[in-house]
Amino acid sequence: RRIHKAYIKVRENNFSLTGLTGLNFHGKTAGIIGTGKIGAAMCRICHGFGMKVIAYDIYKNPDLDFVDYTELDELLKKSDLISLHCPLTDDSYHMINSKTIKKMKDNVMLVNTSRGALIDTDDLIKGIREHKFHSVGLDVYEEEGDLFFEDYSDEIVDDEILTRLVSLPNVIITSHQAFLTREALENIASVTYENITQYFESNKLPNEITG
Repeated sequence: RRIHKAYIKVRENNFSLTGLTGLNFHGKTAGIIGTGKIGAAMCRICHGFGMKVIAYDIYKNPDLDFVDYTELDELLKKSDLISLHCPLTDDSYHMINSKTIKKMKDNVMLVNTSRGALIDTDDLIKGIREHKFHSVGLDVYEEEGDLFFEDYSDEIVDDEILTRLVSLPNVIITSHQAFLTREALENIASVTYENITQYFESNKLPNEITG
């Protein structure tokens, strides 16, 4: 529904509907790449909107009985909405690139709330300029390390690629904040406290990361 653009227009007392035409999710196909806890939640949200949900993951989630698992190429070809929820590994680095973008439907929506380097940003911008995408939502950025979580509002950001992305009318970028809710922060604090307590009491970590 182009809420961001509509919000800005209304603040300027512009109530015209020009340029605000959106798309219905109902009846469309959502392609979810990665079906861990967050990806599974996205599957349920899309299913609730009346979308057909297909997914790609090395490990199938047995709780998602309404999801059709498929190969990545098939997902790219069939999806009206593609949402990334997978970890960044050697295999997933730049999984969205010029070759995979060409396999997507025209007018596809792409969302990445996972890791910035899943997407080759130069190839993404090229695809946007070639009108491949209806819209793109990015909560992460490939070169975010020196930028995100900081305030540069009084400075010129020396990142030409990010500047180009921000200038595009069908791209929404947020500063790695998809996780940022009160509940999530409380859970992070609770799990951290539990880990520390159990380590000192039993010399064991219930959420130990190995490898």
